[in-house]
Amino acid sequence: MKTIIVTGASSGIGRATAELFLNTGWIVGLLARSADKLDEIAQRHPKAIALAADVTDPVAVARAFRTFSNRADRLDALFNNAGIFAPGGTIDEIALEDWYQSVNVNLNGMFLCAREAFRIMRHQSPQGGRIINNGSIAAYVPRTNSVHYSATKHAITGLTRSLSLDGRDFGIACGQIDIGNARTQMVQGLVDSALAAGQQPDPTMDVEDAARSVLHMASLPPEANVQFMTVMATTMPYIGRG
Repeated sequence: MKTIIVTGASSGIGRATAELFLNTGWIVGLLARSADKLDEIAQRHPKAIALAADVTDPVAVARAFRTFSNRADRLDALFNNAGIFAPGGTIDEIALEDWYQSVNVNLNGMFLCAREAFRIMRHQSPQGGRIINNGSIAAYVPRTNSVHYSATKHAITGLTRSLSLDGRDFGIACGQIDIGNARTQMVQGLVDSALAAGQQPDPTMDVEDAARSVLHMASLPPEANVQFMTVMATTMPYIGRG
């Protein structure tokens, strides 16, 4: 039976992905800060393991991964998904606390989770596993007024490449999924902001389409890896928007 930890599992892309994996028969570790939301999912799915933790807390992250490894016996995959989109603006308008929080969650949090997953996958038997980082279209072409978000997502691409290289000797594959405008609460906030400003919001897509893409990446045999995947609303301005 396959196993995966999904971070940011209490809402948005993380929750949709976790639910899909559970419905497909995987054992799923649900990692997020909202214990009540995780417990609600776990009550409906006997193969779910609630792991309440803040991804920016190294001790809590290590404890969550250790708990999952002890209960599930092994870790086949990590969907490294947790992230935030802090209030936007030009660089001189962005509050320093929003910059630091963005770096702490979007970069440090993903580093800490990848670190624990890599450690488990390296030492389990049979050795190996797969780490899937949630990048973003912003990892390549930013939106306006999003220097904090874009900078952290560009950094995730470097994390993905480094993990792919360092994991080769241990059977650990790493790939990145770059998702454009899946309908989540975060994206809805951008849509609402555009409408409030009298602008036409970007097209969106069903969050389930993003979840199915993660499932495809995670379900590949060990000898195959999706290094980078872009899945997006068909008519959103990506090609040519930069």
